[in-house]
Amino acid sequence: MMELVWVGTAYLVGLIASRLSFPPLVGYLVAGYVLHVAGIESAHTLTHIADIGIELLLFTVGLKIKLNSLLRREVISVGGLHLLVVTAISALGFLLLGEQTLGGLVLGTSLAFSSTVLAIKVLEDNGELSSLHGRDVLSILILQDVVAIALLALADGRQPSPWAFALLLVPLLRPLGHRLLNASRSDELKLLLGVSLALAGGVSSESVGISPDIGALLMGVMLASHHQVDVLSEKLWSLKEVFLVAFFLQIGLAELPNKDQIITALELLGVLPLQGLLFFGLFLLAGMRARTAFISSLALTTYSEFALITTGAVVKTNLLSSEWNATIALAVAGSLAIAAPLNRYSHQLFSRFEPFLIRFEKKSDHPDRLPESIGLAEWLIVGMGRTGVSAYHTLSQQDKRVVGLDADPTVLERLLAEGKRVIYGDAEDPELWTGLPLDRVKGILLTLPEFDARCSATLQLRKRGYRGQIGTISYFPEEKQQLKQLGVDFIIHPLVEAGNQLALQLMSGDHEAAEE
Repeated sequence: MMELVWVGTAYLVGLIASRLSFPPLVGYLVAGYVLHVAGIESAHTLTHIADIGIELLLFTVGLKIKLNSLLRREVISVGGLHLLVVTAISALGFLLLGEQTLGGLVLGTSLAFSSTVLAIKVLEDNGELSSLHGRDVLSILILQDVVAIALLALADGRQPSPWAFALLLVPLLRPLGHRLLNASRSDELKLLLGVSLALAGGVSSESVGISPDIGALLMGVMLASHHQVDVLSEKLWSLKEVFLVAFFLQIGLAELPNKDQIITALELLGVLPLQGLLFFGLFLLAGMRARTAFISSLALTTYSEFALITTGAVVKTNLLSSEWNATIALAVAGSLAIAAPLNRYSHQLFSRFEPFLIRFEKKSDHPDRLPESIGLAEWLIVGMGRTGVSAYHTLSQQDKRVVGLDADPTVLERLLAEGKRVIYGDAEDPELWTGLPLDRVKGILLTLPEFDARCSATLQLRKRGYRGQIGTISYFPEEKQQLKQLGVDFIIHPLVEAGNQLALQLMSGDHEAAEE
């Protein structure tokens, strides 16, 4: 019965928060407060579920840790410097408040972390997770998560066993872990393997006097280099989110914030824009354009769920007073509630402030620089996924001068290695279409999967006076109508076209051509 009350309340309040354009996480924290007011208390079962959620979170973080991505210039210069500056200022603030030095240092550092859940959700919804700035943001988040693990180990307060050093050997079990993942061919088995390894890491770590979160992380690192790690991470994502609901409920069930805690939380929210400005300045110093720096900074300007975890750890070991639990919970929830709608309109916000923000750009050879020429190309393909590459091949076979454009650096690297003519560019960037010479271009194919990106590119092209042909794809009737109004000349439905081609090839009997 109690489990139904917990889950049902979390769902209803989370649904209300979602309909109000807030992240569901905000609703889960509020649900905890609602249950507290109703006289419902936490229980061992809820605590146990919350612990499993944290272990799954750390395991999925370990799956993403790749040393080469953490050692890139943008990650070290922006993520590293931001952590150092915010830690120094926060620790000084806690020291002046008379808090314990170690507890203030841990909490001050955790306030420099950004919400992994919100940032990834925003980038995924905008189709920017694989873009240049999306990869930079993700790498910075992972760097923050690694530092968070070190803080948890510092704040845990346990006396580790001499056998604790044996945990460092866990990544050496990589061949066994890879073999198990290869043998787990069905999705259910992959999911069970991931959960089993996360729990095994937690149990092993706890048995030698170390926080179970460390063991779960190391188990994730063990599998990080496997080619199916993204599939495993995707399978665990939803399960991890469900278990973490218990963690957020616990925060609200513990206690209601008093007046002083609310004021402190509001003060923390008041200084949050300064963190955004710091991120923006550091991105510019790293050589990024103002647009890339602005969108990346906005995605990172939140307080992290890890701040709740580290606060709980330092409070449990009496390094800080218990009142900080409610204060940080309010600050995290408030930052997510503010950041979610702002990130939804990040491109529009930058367009409004662009004349002012671009003044701070500096000239550099950073990869996000806009292309200045497309040579003698007469055809431009925007979006070099399967559809774009297929269109590129067709035009090339007819000896047409064609060039591809994409925002994913790994896609560009692969296609350049294959000898294709491709350039970097973000289709939603108005500055791209303003500066790109299109006088020779007879036609542009927009094969981007995101509808908003296709609309934005079409609008910008027609706005700058491009009179050539624009073709694109569409999956729904309402999309087709809107694209036509914006100025698209011809539209195909990929699945309908696939059916037409199947029927034509079947009737012609030319199956080899169809396979090609």
